Amino acid sequence: MKIRSQFTLALLVLLVFNCKSSKIIAGGDPNYKLSTKQLIKENAKQVPSFETLKSTLKITYIQKGNSQSYSVSFRAKKDEALWISATFSIVKALVTPEKVSFYNKLDNTYFEGDYKYLSDLLGTELDFQKVQNLLLGEAIFDLKNGGYKASVDNKSYVLQPKKQRELFEIFFLLDPSHFKVKSQQISQPKEFRHLQIDYLSHQEVEKQILPEKIKVIALESNEETIINLEFKNVSLNEALRFPFKIPSGFKEIKL
Repeated sequence: MKIRSQFTLALLVLLVFNCKSSKIIAGGDPNYKLSTKQLIKENAKQVPSFETLKSTLKITYIQKGNSQSYSVSFRAKKDEALWISATFSIVKALVTPEKVSFYNKLDNTYFEGDYKYLSDLLGTELDFQKVQNLLLGEAIFDLKNGGYKASVDNKSYVLQPKKQRELFEIFFLLDPSHFKVKSQQISQPKEFRHLQIDYLSHQEVEKQILPEKIKVIALESNEETIINLEFKNVSLNEALRFPFKIPSGFKEIKL
């Protein structure tokens, strides 16, 4: 699989967590008695608060029966930048509110542009905040706009719009123990597309609840791509740099 393919899909849903100060969140006693308003309020209380985040991210990519695993360095400055770098900076990416950029030293190519490609791929308008939310385990859409209803199914709260959109359907599953997102699912039935992000486990780092293992399933027609993510060695609020410069002479990728 080409490095370029890894990043175009990975940047859609990934890019952002076990360290000595972390512990796996098992959850307390489930609470199934909250109203929709109360549920959304409890979920909002769990939004992580930090200035910077650093971790090692293990990525396992599975497509057509082939599997590849590799590790990258990940850094984030909340609300400002998401940065990843492979070994020896062979591949590096930087995502900011203004643009998405990455380069690949293996074939001397680079990409620099807005979120249009990722938006088209997902079928909904994307921006930095939505990408960041996906990586931090937060709902991609604002749950506080009053347009959602809640139900309980298979030991999870299910949040969905009171009226589903015409072109795609949205579902959020929340854990009744700690009210973090367990899964978010976006379907485009007419386009035979389905994107599902499952948060398999969470970890606590400096009193912040962050994803530990994530499974991303992207289905288009009959082709399925699975990305498993494991976030290790997480640390918060260190002084971090985000070096990124496209080498001279590289050929621009037109996506």
